[in-house]
Amino acid sequence: MITVGHSRERPIAGQADGTLLAEGARFSETIAHLAKSTVIPKGVYRFRSHKDANQQQEDCLVQDMRRLAAERA
Repeated sequence: MITVGHSRERPIAGQADGTLLAEGARFSETIAHLAKSTVIPKGVYRFRSHKDANQQQEDCLVQDMRRLAAERA
């Protein structure tokens, strides 16, 4: 068997200080921001291959990057 990666279990603290809560909140904000920033039109897509799906995702990402660059300029 091959082991890929290692996860470290965090120790249980005797006194709660809120650092893990803040870390989780920052993670949630980051994920929410990524979901809002990517402009892939809603709908159900059926692709013939993974290559076609990746191309559509890349095209949407490029379009979004162009929009952001135009807003910043």
